[in-house]
Order: sequence, then structure tokens, then C-alpha cells
Amino acid sequence: MVHETLAATHAVVTLDVALPEPFWGWFVTMNMWAKSVGTGLIFMLFLLMKKNASELSGVRTRTIIVSFIMMNVFLLFTLADLHQPFRMWHIFFYPHWTSAITVGAWMATLFVGLEFLMAAAMIRKENCIFTKDATGFFDKMLFWVTLLAIPVTLYTAGIMAESTARELWQMPTESVQMILAATLSGSAAIILLGGSKLSDESKRFFGAILGLSALMAFIIYMSEYIFGAMKAEEAAAILNYVKGDGEYATMFWIGQWVAYILPMLLVALSRVSNSNAMLNLASILAIVGLWVVKHVWLIIPQLLPLS
Repeated sequence: MVHETLAATHAVVTLDVALPEPFWGWFVTMNMWAKSVGTGLIFMLFLLMKKNASELSGVRTRTIIVSFIMMNVFLLFTLADLHQPFRMWHIFFYPHWTSAITVGAWMATLFVGLEFLMAAAMIRKENCIFTKDATGFFDKMLFWVTLLAIPVTLYTAGIMAESTARELWQMPTESVQMILAATLSGSAAIILLGGSKLSDESKRFFGAILGLSALMAFIIYMSEYIFGAMKAEEAAAILNYVKGDGEYATMFWIGQWVAYILPMLLVALSRVSNSNAMLNLASILAIVGLWVVKHVWLIIPQLLPLS
């Protein structure tokens, strides 16, 4: 809203107005959630290659395709959330390398491009245009894609940390949560995708990663929940939205139970009873619950007026 114009300098003085609703909505939640699954699958595939390479043959193609799809979902919702989506090509032709968005866009595009080559190699196999040995090409590329997956899954934490007056989104904590979201959803997804192709030993291994990721993420959230108010008055005000009769209290605890508490319990029970059904249920809950957890943590800091 223009308040006044200074004729001498042609300067325009404007009045700040409050945003009527959260600036980042469920599109950004989809962005973060899909990225976690996509990069997490690559982490788990690399661990499987190092732990038991003989089992890779049954999961290479399906895992890379699902990861590729999830990364494209991530890019789609990133693009849809832009206010000027048709100008996104400026990021590539007029890049500003001090921007986390620019760096992240380049890395994510390279990541998806390499995944496409890997998926194409495994689908074509006999007439592979990249190499006569498709599996060899895949395994060599997997190392570099795994390295690239680390900054790709972390850069969103950098964007959130850059946000003005959002005390809850601090870089050290958010970066750890981004990695844990990837290991949680990635281990859950590969358990479901692997099915009978994975040995019981590998399922227990990925189940342990799932359970430990859930435990560590839950501890961090509870630390923020209990001690976050010590950071600043702003953090205390934000956390009131998930405490007591807070607007997002019910959704917050649904997310914690579905994403972390129940999967931890089910993973422990599955190890005792050697039940694949419990492990599969834990995996489904973790993936679904992660979306809820991410959405609550994204929305509540934006509910606090900045003025």
C-alpha cells in the first residue's frame, strides 16, 4: 500500500501490512516430505550396497524409479509454490550463488538428472546407451548420487534458517531433523519396496535404522517442546500453539505418535516376534506421520505476528 511519494527523489514510502495467513503452506510440506523420501532411498540403497551387494539386484530398478518420482514431486511442488513459476529459468541463467534456493535448485536438478541416467541404464540393460555393464554403471553412479543427496536434503534447513524472526527454525537443529527425516522415510520406503527381495537380516538392519531415526527425531522434538521456551520469548509463544489447548496441539501429538512412537514400538515388537507385518506397518506409519510432523513444524512459527 503506497503511503506517500517524495517528488524530489521519486522515492515511494510504503506501509508494511500483516500477512493474513501462513506464507508457506502444505505445498512446502509436500516439498520437504517428498525430498526426504527421495534422498532417503538413495542413502539406504548405498548402505545396502555396502552391507550386502548381492541383494541389490532385486531392488535397484524399483528403488531408483521411486526415488526419481519422489524427487520430481519435490521439484513440482517447489515450482508450484513460487509466486512467479514461469520465471524459474532465471535461477539457471542468472544465478545468485549466495542464495540457498539457487544452490539447492542446481543441486536438485543435477541429482534428478543422474537418477534419470541410472534408471534408464537399469531399464534398458541389454541395449544400454551409457555402458555395456548397466549394473556396474549404476553402482559407480550411486556413490556420487549419495554424496549429492546430503546437501540436497540439507539445503531446505538453510532456507528455513534464513527466515526472519523464526526462532524455532534454527540451522543446527533443522539440519539434523532433515537428515533424520531422510533416514526415517528412506528406511521405511526400502523395507516396503524390498519386500521378499530383502533378507530377514537386511530387514532387521533397516528396521533398526527406522527405529533409531524415530527415537532421535522424537528426542529432538521433545527437547524443543520442553526446553525451547528458554531460547527466546518468540519460541515460547510459538510452542504454545502445540501445548495445552493450542490450535495445533492435537495434530502435533498425532504426528509424534504416528511418525515416531508407534514405529519405535512396532520395530521393537517385530524384532522380538520376527514379524514382517509389524515392520511393514511401522514403515507405513513412519512415512505418513512424517508428513504430519513436518506440516505442524512448518506452520506454527508462521502463526505468530511479526510486529
